[in-house]
Amino acid sequence: MVLQIIAIILSYLLGSISFSVVLAKLLKGIDIRQHGSGNAGATNTLRILGKGPAVLVLALDVLKGIAAVWIGVWMGGGEAWVPALCGIGAIVGHNWPVYFHFRGGKGIATTIGVMATLSFLPALYAGIIAILLIVVTRYVSLGSLVFVALTPVFLLILGYAWPIFWTSLIICLFAFWRHRSNIVKILQGRENKIGSGGPKGGKGIVK
Repeated sequence: MVLQIIAIILSYLLGSISFSVVLAKLLKGIDIRQHGSGNAGATNTLRILGKGPAVLVLALDVLKGIAAVWIGVWMGGGEAWVPALCGIGAIVGHNWPVYFHFRGGKGIATTIGVMATLSFLPALYAGIIAILLIVVTRYVSLGSLVFVALTPVFLLILGYAWPIFWTSLIICLFAFWRHRSNIVKILQGRENKIGSGGPKGGKGIVK
């Protein structure tokens, strides 16, 4: 039990490493949360720092989710809930990082890493639909929400274990809560579209 608790804490601490904040500080000496959309994620990194740093932030944020699940596997003693809770821990860390005054991103990239590791096919199917939607609408936030909403559906259809399903549902609720302002802006037609340049007050994803 002690090792399992340590695994969850380690996953949270890993998730709390905000690569967009670190990279912006190293490259430009700025706090990225004070620029663009104000979020610590890959989309805002793209706006402020450009494509290369954005791709790096995206990859590292995904890797956080993958690593957290494997921490749970290695330290979980065979309990199916531990990798799932470690994944949630990493997403909570990304969203509310202890190292950066609990002001982080919205956790979609880390969610991709977590769900792709726990359940590759459901995440893949949901991801394909989300990407197609982003291509058509150019709303990255909408695609992100569709991804987290469809993943539990595919988990049910494909008969995955209940711990993974409940994990995906909790993550989905997290994502919708973090994107509540984006949802309003989408409905009002004010949400930023990918490639549209500077923000209009929206907070697109992946973050």
